[in-house]
Amino acid sequence: MNEQNNENKLIEGEDYYVTPEGYRCFTEKHHLKRGYCCKSGCRHCPFGFDKKTGTIKK
Repeated sequence: MNEQNNENKLIEGEDYYVTPEGYRCFTEKHHLKRGYCCKSGCRHCPFGFDKKTGTIKK
């Protein structure tokens, strides 16, 4: 019951990579697949969110 659908599974190297500190960092492709900005100031945000100003640049 806790299994994810194949379309929802995260693929390392495609949807995310592991940083030297051990964190998962989501790629631009993953964010676009998700379809919306979470407004967390993600490193690879394709939506142009600026965490300092709280606005979307694009």
